[in-house]
Amino acid sequence: MQNLLLSYYGDDLTGSTDVMEALELGGVPTVLFMRRPNAAMLAQFSHCRAIGLAGTSRSEAPLWMDTNLREAFAWLKTLNAALCHYKVCSTFDSSPTIGSIGRAIEIGRSVFAQDSVPLLVGAPQLKRYTAFGHLFAAYRERYFRIDRHPVMSRHPTTPMDESDLLIHLSRQTELTSGLVDLATLQSAGRSEAFDHLFAEGTDIVLVDVDSRETQALAGKEIWRVRKPGGSFVVGSSGIEYALLAEWVSNGTVSAEPRFSPPGAADRVAVVSGSCSPTTERQIRHALTDGFDGIEVDPVELISEASGDAIARAVSAGRSSLEAGRSVVLYTALGPAGDRGAEIDRQEGARHKLGRGLGELLRALTIEQNLQRVVIAGGDTSSHALGQMGVDALTVRMPLPASPGSPLCVAHSRIKAIDGLEVALKGGQVGTDRYFSAIRDGLRS
Repeated sequence: MQNLLLSYYGDDLTGSTDVMEALELGGVPTVLFMRRPNAAMLAQFSHCRAIGLAGTSRSEAPLWMDTNLREAFAWLKTLNAALCHYKVCSTFDSSPTIGSIGRAIEIGRSVFAQDSVPLLVGAPQLKRYTAFGHLFAAYRERYFRIDRHPVMSRHPTTPMDESDLLIHLSRQTELTSGLVDLATLQSAGRSEAFDHLFAEGTDIVLVDVDSRETQALAGKEIWRVRKPGGSFVVGSSGIEYALLAEWVSNGTVSAEPRFSPPGAADRVAVVSGSCSPTTERQIRHALTDGFDGIEVDPVELISEASGDAIARAVSAGRSSLEAGRSVVLYTALGPAGDRGAEIDRQEGARHKLGRGLGELLRALTIEQNLQRVVIAGGDTSSHALGQMGVDALTVRMPLPASPGSPLCVAHSRIKAIDGLEVALKGGQVGTDRYFSAIRDGLRS
């Protein structure tokens, strides 16, 4: 691949499409692969200037990362992009045993033989901000320190109980860390501060971002300190937004993106494994706006009787779709419906849950000749789409009112799946009418 600006690994599928959307909005043609592509598949997207690899590391243990992340990073390194980005969620939720960002950084440093790794998490476009090392995030138009956030501080798998990101990381790795804070970033000596941390061999260099202005300054420095042959960076899609500001400034990127409206779909099917109150509001809104709701028992979906549970869900979905109605099949209606304690008694159950939802969505898509579908839930999306036979995704239409959750086009060797429009959204993402907007082909 020639003239490749960026390669990246997304720690879950919705995070991976978040990056793709940011790049496409900035005029950078991007493809996201579901698995390492062969030469023919790679050649099909030779026009792209950014290449992503969707992963599941957000829900995996460090032992899994040691093998799988190392192999993924090694392949991405062969692409010789100017930068390789390990993409993490903008809420930074992780733990020493699940989705360890610290372990991922250790592996990336090793593969890229790199002493200092820039880390950027703030993304004003997503209402995520870092100030003096602490992370803040919006919820329902109010702003919270992440350890006081109504949702993320109570995440069922990786609750965020620490807002100081370097302290949070210190629980996951023994790597040294340093901070380029807001005051330093906006001073005349910001480049010297970066260079000093790098010269000292500081392993992790966190850069504050609290506005588009500081985001642009951060992007300028991250681009400046890159090394020939490609450098490894870590962070949210704030990395892309920061780099895009610099690329536009220095003339690296100039193309204006153009997206034609997709129009309304006659019927869509939604599967949701999210327990988020945001997704709950979206489901409840959909049920008042022409969608049928079908509850799927998550415990049954991971049991030995999972085949029967999937068959019943497909049958119920078929009835709605054949009647000309859209349908949302969900395993929980908000936090009150969370059965995580029961699910987690079985090792690998959450992965199996996602695969089950993917299996039933694939069946409905092929049988009903659906043209547009939605998968809700970050962890769910990664495992569900793996069952759909999708090889790669490209952006069909960004959703400015719900950044990070674009409508995508699936590329597949399976005829009934190739060209399918797929929207993938994390639990915290989207307006209340997100599902309706996807069905209606709207940009909000």
